[in-house]
Amino acid sequence: MLHRYRRMLVFFTAFASLTLASWATSSLVHAQDAAAPAAAAAAPDPTKPAAGPEATGNYTGAVTTGALTKDKDKVTQETIIQDTALLKISLNMVWLMVGGFLVMFMQTGFALLETGLCRAKNAAHTMAMNFGIYGIGVLGFWACGYAFQMGGVGALAQYNGPDILHNMVEFTLFGHPFKVLGYKGFFLSGDAIDMSVLGMFLFQMVFMDTAATIPTGAMAERWRFSAFVMYGLFMSMILYPVFACWVWGGGWLSQLGVNFGLGNGHMAFAGSSVVHMTGGITALAGAIVLGPRIGKYNKDGSANAIPGHNIPFVVVGTLILAFGWFGFNAGSTLAGTDGRLASVATCTMLASAAGCCSALLYMWAVFGKPDPTMGCNGLLAGLVAITAPCAFVSPTGAVIIGACAGVLVVWSVLFVERVLKVDDPVGAVSVHGTCGAWGCLCIGLFADGKYGAGWNGVADKTPLGLFYGGGFQQLAAEAIGVTTNLVWVFSAAFIFFKIVDVVWGNRVTAKDEIAGLDITEMGTPGYVNDDPVIVQNAAQDHLTTFGPGVPLKRRASINASEKKNVPVS
Repeated sequence: MLHRYRRMLVFFTAFASLTLASWATSSLVHAQDAAAPAAAAAAPDPTKPAAGPEATGNYTGAVTTGALTKDKDKVTQETIIQDTALLKISLNMVWLMVGGFLVMFMQTGFALLETGLCRAKNAAHTMAMNFGIYGIGVLGFWACGYAFQMGGVGALAQYNGPDILHNMVEFTLFGHPFKVLGYKGFFLSGDAIDMSVLGMFLFQMVFMDTAATIPTGAMAERWRFSAFVMYGLFMSMILYPVFACWVWGGGWLSQLGVNFGLGNGHMAFAGSSVVHMTGGITALAGAIVLGPRIGKYNKDGSANAIPGHNIPFVVVGTLILAFGWFGFNAGSTLAGTDGRLASVATCTMLASAAGCCSALLYMWAVFGKPDPTMGCNGLLAGLVAITAPCAFVSPTGAVIIGACAGVLVVWSVLFVERVLKVDDPVGAVSVHGTCGAWGCLCIGLFADGKYGAGWNGVADKTPLGLFYGGGFQQLAAEAIGVTTNLVWVFSAAFIFFKIVDVVWGNRVTAKDEIAGLDITEMGTPGYVNDDPVIVQNAAQDHLTTFGPGVPLKRRASINASEKKNVPVS
């Protein structure tokens, strides 16, 4: 046992070293910025790009009440213009925060869904992973994940933000700049204490946490909690931020259009590849390394069903996720002033309904019963698939995308279980991995050219899919992004899980797995049906000594055996 604790000490020493390195890098970057010639300080003006960090986003003299701002006790044309600009900035920031809050609430949906699809003896353990990943993910992303992802994205114009996140690792390849990793904003310190930077941190953090939660379902019922903690740090600090930088942080995948003429570059409006594929492919790698649950497969390779213990949890969790998804997709406009959010929300709803119905109908037609758990996965599959193209397709396109995803997820679940022989208790690989890839490709097929002009810096060009006369350029960009995600995420995750397996161990013992992980891993049962033995014995002693009557206080000096059933004041 001692050698295990030594190994764990080595891991956390490495984590502390990475954290200190991030802090040192942050300090160096801040020192370099401080050494640069400083511009003359000026009062913030919401009608002009911010010149430096601003914690509040207001301008001198602005009031936060309903009253108009005045200049020398008078409302002027200039103060009205400034108030109007500030109102737009504030509306955008409020929408960003509301979207982030909704996505954070999706953790509740994941917890209920995954716990319901697992056995009762593992309920507390599954809930603990869904709960624990939030805290672990926040701190890891705060330390360095956010800086790696968004450290070179530039000014956040929706909130009139200054150019703070401006440091990017890049090199030249084929005569074009390849941007691969940001390095500004470590620990949200220094000039990162700015309204736009902090607001974007919260929003991006809950997206990362969604991706980090996905593997907890695929690896449930046999994953050591200590190994899960290590994974949470790796996902939030390295694995997710790197790919997210390539797509959302101004990285090389987003520049495929500018550099190589491939449409508007790889696009994933709200993250079918960035969030869902990353989570789903990580889940696949982890489940392969971990191996199937005891009893899942017979000696001839055939699979046994291991039913979840609480279908109401599954349904309620799914509906919570569907509600939070409006923050996920519509929130990704990043601006309450962007009227496209109405189309985004509507397409999100339509795709989820189509996915639910197509999955239920397929199960009913092929297997004879409309399995509600597969209906829930179909609804989620529709949501995952529409997450990337939701801003770029028509309502009819959204229905088609969702309906295809509902059938695709059924096929994928059966393929993963029966062909790949990978045990995924909740279908996370299929819902998020398979349908995430499908969703990205749908931009290259169904984008109607009505939204997104100039996306990813491609001037005078709007995303246009193959079915709308756009050719194969956008489809190629999406395919490259999907392939890159598969290669990077699977390789990095598989190597990480293998290292943990050798150094520490990913899987619980067979004895603990059979007994259930609630007591053996967490020390508390998920459900308590009976009192502890000592309490049961005390109750029996009470009945024997005092009888079944209403218990009353008794003086310690009274001999209970002589005063049986005699009330004492």
